Amino acid sequence: MAKQAKTAIKKDAKAAAEAKVWTKVIRAVRSPKSGAYTFKEAIIHKDKVQEYINQK
Repeated sequence: MAKQAKTAIKKDAKAAAEAKVWTKVIRAVRSPKSGAYTFKEAIIHKDKVQEYINQK
């Protein structure tokens, strides 16, 4: 018989609900020197995603 997966987020309903309001955002940023793209990652509150994407 297989073992059941145990995670902390399943045990704590409050932590699970709070985790759902955060989003991982990945932006492509162009280097002014070489013209190559690099990627910037950030964990942002879901209400602030558009502000983060639109900033330069």
